[in-house]
This record gives sequence, structure tokens and C-alpha cells, in this order.
Amino acid sequence: MLLNPERDVNVSERFTNKWEAKRPEESLSESLRNSFKPVKPLKPRLDNAIRRLEMQINQLDRSSERFNQKDRDLFAKIIDAYTKHDTARANVYANELAEVRKMERITINARLALDQVLLRLKTVTEFGDIVSALGPAISVLRSVSGGLAGVFPEAENELGEIGNVLSGVMFEAAQTSGTTLNFNNVNDDASKILAEAAAVAEQKMNANLPELPQGWTTAVQGKTSSRNP
Repeated sequence: MLLNPERDVNVSERFTNKWEAKRPEESLSESLRNSFKPVKPLKPRLDNAIRRLEMQINQLDRSSERFNQKDRDLFAKIIDAYTKHDTARANVYANELAEVRKMERITINARLALDQVLLRLKTVTEFGDIVSALGPAISVLRSVSGGLAGVFPEAENELGEIGNVLSGVMFEAAQTSGTTLNFNNVNDDASKILAEAAAVAEQKMNANLPELPQGWTTAVQGKTSSRNP
């Protein structure tokens, strides 16, 4: 197999210029052309998106901890109310606990999905990787953002902006590399990520949160846990 050193050097230079930054050695015509149509390097934009995503994950972690503590406090109050035969008060706490666990499930699910997105972003090293990795990642971001609507509006807005940044990076990488985006694969990969996150989130909920003892009212059991007794 004959190698073409000149071609390999050209491809390498094009990748380096687009991925990291423009080289200072430009011809006058190139400098003038770029001054009218500047092209931002992709890697700094991707790194910025990663940092912003990490901040959102940390915020979800803190929210999850608060929900978990609230869950345990409410559960203790339900037990205390039942010990005192105060069914009405127990049902009030059960309603509140049901809402808290709903928020917990949303938070854990979103955090696990974003973990998978972050992993994909951190492993891309070339144009082809960017296109194949960012398509599903952007789809997951949009889904998670929609799921957080009304719960964490700040996170919803920030994830939407991160998705926009990644979309720009992905389409520029596709143009530079000549890669065609397969939307069927994108949707399949995104669905797998979301399904896996939902399954793991449910496992975490089942493993970490206490259940009401059997024999208590069906209404309270139904409100405080989605699991079968």
C-alpha cells in the first residue's frame, strides 16, 4: 500500500486548525477572507459545553440530596402520625411525599441521562466522532430539558442553550469531514440512553427509599410508592 505523505499532512493540518485553533501563519488573502467570515475552533466550544454540563449535573446532585432528605423527613412524619392513629395527618404527609418522590425520580433520571451525554462529549477526538456522538447527545439533552420544564426552569434553559452550542459544533464538524448524519441511528441511540437512565433511576429509587409497611391503607401506599407491596 502506497502512502501519500502530502495528503496525510493536509488532512492533519485541516483537522488541527478546525479542532483547536487557526494557525498564525496565514496568507494575506486568507487573513482577509477570515476577517469577513471568522470560524471559531470547535474544541474550545465543546470544552465550554462540557463545563456547563458538569455544572448542571452538580446542581442536580444537590437537588437530589435535598429531595432525599425531605423524603426521609416526611416518611418519619407519616410513621409518627400512624403511631398516633392520626390517619388524616398521615394522608396529608403521604400526598406531599408522593410529590417529593416524583421530583426525586425526575432528578435522578435527568442526572443519569446527562452523565451519558457527558461521557460521549469527553471521548470525542475527531470530526467523525463528533458527528456520531453529538447527534444522540443533543437529542437526549432536549428530552431531559423538556422533562425538567416546570421543575427546574433554570436547568431547562441552560440545557437548551448547551444543546444549541453542540448543534453548531456538530453541523460544522459534519461539513468539514463530509460526514452524513443518520437520524435513525441518532434516535435509536438517544432512546437507548434515556431507557437505560430511566431503568437505573427506578432501581435507585427502589433500593434507597423506604416503603410503608404492609397493612396500612391502600391510599397511602399508592401515594407514597409506585412499587408493589
